[in-house]
Amino acid sequence: MSVLHVRGYGLPTAEVIDLYADGDRWTTDPVPGADLAAEGWLLPGLVDAHTHPGAEAPGTAFDEELLRADLRQHAAAGVTLIRSPGLAGQPPEWFGADPDLPRAVHAGPWFAQDGQFFDGWGRRPSHAELPALAAEQARRTGWAKLIGDWREGDEPIPAEVLTAVVDAVHAAGGRVAVHANYRQTSSSAIAAGVDSIEHGMRLEPDLLPQMAAAGIALTPTLSVIETALADAGDRDYRGLAAAVKAHRVLVVQAAEAGVTLLAGTDSRPHGRITDEIGALVAAGLRPVDALAAASWAARSYLGWAGLEPGAPADAVVYDEDPRADLSQLGNPAAVVLRGRVLYHRA
Repeated sequence: MSVLHVRGYGLPTAEVIDLYADGDRWTTDPVPGADLAAEGWLLPGLVDAHTHPGAEAPGTAFDEELLRADLRQHAAAGVTLIRSPGLAGQPPEWFGADPDLPRAVHAGPWFAQDGQFFDGWGRRPSHAELPALAAEQARRTGWAKLIGDWREGDEPIPAEVLTAVVDAVHAAGGRVAVHANYRQTSSSAIAAGVDSIEHGMRLEPDLLPQMAAAGIALTPTLSVIETALADAGDRDYRGLAAAVKAHRVLVVQAAEAGVTLLAGTDSRPHGRITDEIGALVAAGLRPVDALAAASWAARSYLGWAGLEPGAPADAVVYDEDPRADLSQLGNPAAVVLRGRVLYHRA
C-alpha cells in the first residue's frame, strides 16, 4: 500500500514541512516512493467545536442515517474533528471512528432543568442527582453538558450545584461545558471552574482575565446568533440587537485577554464552519485568531495534536495562505483524514 505525502507551509508557523502518513500518524521521516497527494498551505484540519448532528430539528429524535449525512457535510467542508456538546441521544459506536467521517468528542444528551430547554431533548435529573450523573457521562465520553439557563427570567442552575457538578466531573477525569446566555449563569459557571462557556452572551468582560487564568474556553457561536438577529421580529429585535453588538465586542475582548476561543456553528445545515470563521473576523478578530479557533488552537484544547510527528494524520490543503485570503477555506485542494485522501479537487 502506498504512503500518502503532503508538503507545504504548515500553519500556524508557516514553516515548510513534508509529512508522510504512517497509517493514522504523521511522520517527517522520508518514505521513498510516497505518493505526493497535495502541496500548498496546510491546516491540521478544521474543527467545529459546537455542533449537534443527527437530529432534524430541536426536540426531534436521534437519527443515525441523518447523523451520517450531517457528518459528511462537515467532512466536505474540511472539518476533521467535531465536538458535540449535547446530542439528541447516545451516539452509535461508529461515531467518531468511521474512517470516512470526522473524529468526534461528545457529551451525550444534555442535562437541563425542568421546564427549560427543548421538549424531547436532554435529561432532567434533580439537583441532587445531577453531579453523579454528569460524572458518569463524562467518565464514558470525556464531557458533560449543562443547560445553565434558558429563557430570560428562568432560574439558572444554582451556583452550588454547578460547583458540585464540576467537582464530580473533574474527579472522574472529565470536562464540563455550560450553555450560558445570561450574566448570573456565566458568573457562577466561571466561579465553579467549568471548562467551557457555550454562547456566553451577556458575559461580563471583567470576568475574561479569570477565564483565561483558569483555562476556561469560550465558544461564542457568533454566526448562528447573527442569524437569529436577522430572523428576529420587530418586537424582539431591539433588545437582541444590543446583546449581539455587545457579543461581537466580547469576542475581541476575550481574544485580547488570552481566553481560548473555539469556533462552533450550532446550526443546520452542517458543514458551515467557514461562516463562523467569517463572523469572528467580521466582529474584529484577526484572521489568524479566527483560524486558530477553528483549527490548531481548538485541536490542542480538545487534546489533539496538529501538524507534527506522531499527530493524527489529518490535514486540509489550500492553494494560498488562508490567513491572507479566507475565501480559500471554501475551496480546499485536498482533505486528508486518518492518513487517507478524503477529497481531492480535480
